[in-house]
Amino acid sequence: MKRTAIALALLLPATAVFASGSPVAQDVQDQITALLTADGYEVRSIQMEDGEYEAYAMRDGARFEVYLDESLTILRVEEDD
Repeated sequence: MKRTAIALALLLPATAVFASGSPVAQDVQDQITALLTADGYEVRSIQMEDGEYEAYAMRDGARFEVYLDESLTILRVEEDD
């Protein structure tokens, strides 16, 4: 069952936004997705939380949370266990 849930989550569109944070405008989502895709990430979702953009992404089979400021500068990257 857990594998099915993970497989379904991986099929979500790259610009999906989940309800836990504030919605992000589509043009900003597109910019963040382009930026992170160029760095080798596959973006799963983007939201605004605590004044920062928070992107959930995959790279090399690992999950990451990438935090960006309002000018879309990457502040930090945390591997999501």
